Formats: sequence, C-alpha cells, structure tokens
Amino acid sequence: MHLCRLLAVLSLGLSILACTPTVQLAMPNEPININLNVKVEHEIYIKVDKALDNVLNEDSGLF
Repeated sequence: MHLCRLLAVLSLGLSILACTPTVQLAMPNEPININLNVKVEHEIYIKVDKALDNVLNEDSGLF
C-alpha cells in the first residue's frame, strides 16, 4: 500500500517536472520595418467679415 502511494507521488512529481513551460526571448535577425501609407488631406475655410475684408484690401499698410 505504501509502495503504491510512493509510486503515485513519484509519477506525479515527474509528470509535473516534464510539463514545465519555457520562455525564450530572441532578437530578430532583420530590422523591424513599419510602413505607414498615410494620405493627409485638409481644407481650411476662412470667413472674413466684410468690414475686415475692406480693411485688408485697402492700402492701409497692414500687409
């Protein structure tokens, strides 16, 4: 009876040791390339008051 328990404990211990996971970290052989194909489009709308537009268009020396 004791021998059976001893064998069961030993077999359980060996099976636990056999299933230990391993983690390995390795550097890649080639550099990492990130390709970003981005198309940026923007539109700017400027609304100018008529009085301000007249000031900017005159030869007032602002611009």
